[in-house]
Amino acid sequence: MNARTAAVAGIAAAAGLAAGYFLSQSEVPVESQAAGVLGPAVPGQKGGQDQTGPYEVVENWPKPLSQLSGHEQWTWGAVQGIFAESPNRVFILMRGELPALARPVEAPYPGIGPSISFPVSQTPFRNASVGPVSSPGNSGSDGWNGWKGTMGVDARWEHCLIVVDAQGNIIEQDVWTQWDDLFRRPHSVFINPYDAEKHVWVVDDRQHAVYKFTNDGKQLVQTLGVKGEPGTDGAHFNRPTFLNWLPDSTLFVADGYANTRVVKFDATGKYLTAWGEKSTTENDTTPGTFNAVHGVVVDPETRRVYVTDRENARIQVFDENGTYLDQFSTGGPSTPQVLYLSADKHLWTVDNDTSKVVKFDLNGRYQYSWGSRGEWPGALWNVHGISVDQEGNLYLAEVNAGRAQKFRPRAGVNPALLVGTPIRAAW
Repeated sequence: MNARTAAVAGIAAAAGLAAGYFLSQSEVPVESQAAGVLGPAVPGQKGGQDQTGPYEVVENWPKPLSQLSGHEQWTWGAVQGIFAESPNRVFILMRGELPALARPVEAPYPGIGPSISFPVSQTPFRNASVGPVSSPGNSGSDGWNGWKGTMGVDARWEHCLIVVDAQGNIIEQDVWTQWDDLFRRPHSVFINPYDAEKHVWVVDDRQHAVYKFTNDGKQLVQTLGVKGEPGTDGAHFNRPTFLNWLPDSTLFVADGYANTRVVKFDATGKYLTAWGEKSTTENDTTPGTFNAVHGVVVDPETRRVYVTDRENARIQVFDENGTYLDQFSTGGPSTPQVLYLSADKHLWTVDNDTSKVVKFDLNGRYQYSWGSRGEWPGALWNVHGISVDQEGNLYLAEVNAGRAQKFRPRAGVNPALLVGTPIRAAW
């Protein structure tokens, strides 16, 4: 064989190997390619963009607030939190009600510029969290100070905590509206997965308090923190945000917007310890410092505590007593809002800057994400709460969009891309 023949043979062999490699890769099912990261949410899908990832949105859920008599001209306020006890009992937490406004007709403003018009039709026209039409919990250290609206006209401080069924109907209305006056800026809602009595917990950041209710909503059985009084000791919070539990009901509270710390309590609510310091620089990577402590979840097996350091675009990991273990970035730009730990041991966050639902493993390795900003059904705008029911339906609460959304898994979907069902041990 001469040199030219050998070269041709070598090229042919290399081409054959390459062809064989790519052919073998194309035959690998989507589920086994990078742990389900590659390919469409539904294997073999023709067309489409997976705008809502592995889900389809359940439209007209919940039904409009106008389903209630006397509320025909009102809609949801800034929806802060959501928790699915079951598919037929979903708690929605919001900052009062807002007027039901229709999108104004887009009009030109030639005096400003020849191509300028408002509102821009491609973007949401109203932010339910800020502006002249806003809930009374929007500003001021005690909840309502600084709000310039007129109650009954610009907002109604009603239905801060409601319960809806699988069809989106409001149920149990009277029992939960009795607590409206207790709240000033209700921030998140949960049920302890290790509590057989299924108490309902509400964190109110402007009242600097964490409330524990009976499951039927008839009684307030415990308050952590001193209502309306900020502080930095074991008896006080300063704008707490989220919470989570260990299997023995040891409680961790993210505290939060002002104190930038995590506070640990025993199962009875006795203060145990706290950790965290305020960041002094932007994009801080110093262990144990925070710039807005937001979401918190705890691995029941390793007892590791995962905390979103929201404005520093990272998630920090500690042992249960606050010893720093690890951290990982959520990218940039990024504001990781909430954390959710699924029973299949994956960590999920929802990012405000990117409007994406993001999956990591427990070591911080990126797995998958989906989401688009907008106001159409299935789009996301400032997601602030996340929950999953026993059937795998996903629920998201949106502050800026002023709505809650329900998503059901798509037929034939790759299960590796779904947000896993929650840890539930006692119920």
